[in-house]
Amino acid sequence: MRPSAIRQDLSFLVRSPGRRRDHRWLVPFIVVTLVAVLTADVLLLAQSGQRDGQQSGQRDGQQSGQWAGRSEGGERPGEGRRTATTQPRPAPRQTLVAEARAVQPVRPLDKLHKPHLFVVTRKPFTRELLEKVAAQRGVRALELADAASIMLDGKRVQTLGVDPSSFRAYTPKVTAASDPLWGNIAAGDVAVSFVLGTDGGLQLHSRVNGPAGQLRIGAYATTGFGAVDAVVSKETARSLGLPRDNALIVSAPKADSGKLRAALLKVLPKGTQVAMVNPVLRPARTQARPSATGAYMSGEQLTVALRAAVSKLGRPYVWGAEGPDTFDCSGLVQWAFARAGVKMPRVTHQQWVTGPQVPLSQAQPGDLLFWRSDPTNPGYISHVAIYWGQGKMLHAPRTGDVVKIVPVNTRNLAGVVRVSPPVAARVR
Repeated sequence: MRPSAIRQDLSFLVRSPGRRRDHRWLVPFIVVTLVAVLTADVLLLAQSGQRDGQQSGQRDGQQSGQWAGRSEGGERPGEGRRTATTQPRPAPRQTLVAEARAVQPVRPLDKLHKPHLFVVTRKPFTRELLEKVAAQRGVRALELADAASIMLDGKRVQTLGVDPSSFRAYTPKVTAASDPLWGNIAAGDVAVSFVLGTDGGLQLHSRVNGPAGQLRIGAYATTGFGAVDAVVSKETARSLGLPRDNALIVSAPKADSGKLRAALLKVLPKGTQVAMVNPVLRPARTQARPSATGAYMSGEQLTVALRAAVSKLGRPYVWGAEGPDTFDCSGLVQWAFARAGVKMPRVTHQQWVTGPQVPLSQAQPGDLLFWRSDPTNPGYISHVAIYWGQGKMLHAPRTGDVVKIVPVNTRNLAGVVRVSPPVAARVR
């Protein structure tokens, strides 16, 4: 059947959790139409009348692959905060949603669904494929969306086309509850990640060039797993040329995500990508610690990586850049460590798990420093830097800045990681 004929509400495909699993039994509607990854904690800290609040924080790169091929940037931890007075002043309230330009109602928020798997296919989902996914043990909710990489303001941005009325149920509660946010998307705006907005220079309320003319930045809404940087309505997605119904989000709160991922790859067409989001894993599964022998980078490897990084001092920060002449924060780390023969993952939240954490007081040159500075998603790892030694770090800060060595700033510091090449090579 034609993809356009697929019912947008997919709950009829999903079995009720209260019934015995019968592969022929289909139950009433629980799920809606959107796929996605906006697992962001968007904090709506101001009313819609406010303008352009100042933000800080940065975003890392993009996962490599057929659909996720962009990279993120970093926050600005190396910049010391200047205080004109010692008297405490209330922090300005941030505006993370632009003024509504049109009244575009969306359906009231219904039951929330936590996403666990994100699936992208080369061709649109058919009814037959959706039924195969729904038949897997543990699947409780499905949501269709459109996924593609588009050029936005001259930057390659991973984008989802969604139904604002239903997709909101797959976001965190504070995000899902914001009628102005989803109303702006429904009215034709694009919501971008906070770090793409701040690092990429996409200011709230501004208009930026897209594939089919200009789009207004209607909200900052950071996604939760580092692969989606922009969300538009399905109607806007059509005008931008996004493929239809090629992405699916799966909620399976009681299923082992690893096993479910493997099962989906068996029943879906070749070339399908399945990423775990908020993975549910067996409790017995533990993070393997590197062994004593060959666990960490040798002195020679550290020297090569540090020399490679310092050779790029003064090179411009560019959102998504991986070198050799321009970089974002995680792109610089990946490029420098690759010179030393160390295979690093591309994005900050992946680099965060490339080795054990150590106290800042025990940091050594070549360790990685990480920050959480995104107010729309406080748990997200938004920036990475290379520890240089003697209280200094080397990093690519943000748009308009260059690779530099600066004093370590502990504000919003998430931790320090000592890279283990064997662990780093296994991170996906």
